[in-house]
Amino acid sequence: MGEPKFSRPKFDTPPHPWKKARIEEEHLIQANHGLKNMREIWKAKSQLRRHRRQAMRLIGMVDTTEGHGKREKNDLLRSLHQKGLITKEASLDDILSLNAEDILNRRLQAQVYYKGLACSLKQARQLVTHGHICIGDQKVTIPSYPVNRDEEEIIQYHPSSDLNNPEHDIRKAIDGRREMAEYAAEEEQVDPEATKPFADEVKEAAEAAPSAEDGGEA
Repeated sequence: MGEPKFSRPKFDTPPHPWKKARIEEEHLIQANHGLKNMREIWKAKSQLRRHRRQAMRLIGMVDTTEGHGKREKNDLLRSLHQKGLITKEASLDDILSLNAEDILNRRLQAQVYYKGLACSLKQARQLVTHGHICIGDQKVTIPSYPVNRDEEEIIQYHPSSDLNNPEHDIRKAIDGRREMAEYAAEEEQVDPEATKPFADEVKEAAEAAPSAEDGGEA
């Protein structure tokens, strides 16, 4: 039963603490997602294992098209869709293709960054912990808060936050990064194949032109 004063851990630690490949992978995830420590990654992996275990159990059932198996399957798919982890048309096989980063992307810290309310994931964590972010009318100061689909569109700056001022330095920096991203996207829309004929013509002209070694004009 355990000690009533202390709750049971909600995640599993790595079975072997000194696996180089795992350590490098977790350091990369930590840097990409602006996490404070490795426990955030271990929690995501533990949650992912629970979802996969349940999906594999349902896949191994004889029949999930009717009765209790069908209800359990639909409940699992509906729950994960509401959490934003899978699409509405997903199947049990799609659950097995999830990874830890899919879980981490549903954190409030990540959603604040993806909505363009912060310049980086680390800054998003800072804004959340300092009380600048709310979901609807409720201030949330927990970066690891899991955001479901209904809450995605109502993430905003808290009404009392200075960031509601468009002239705030952070807002200016966000706008600048957004303009740079839009400009880069416009540049990438130029089809390299469209300019290939012109490049070929220039190359042929350069090869046909007389060189200084051949006695031509320099």
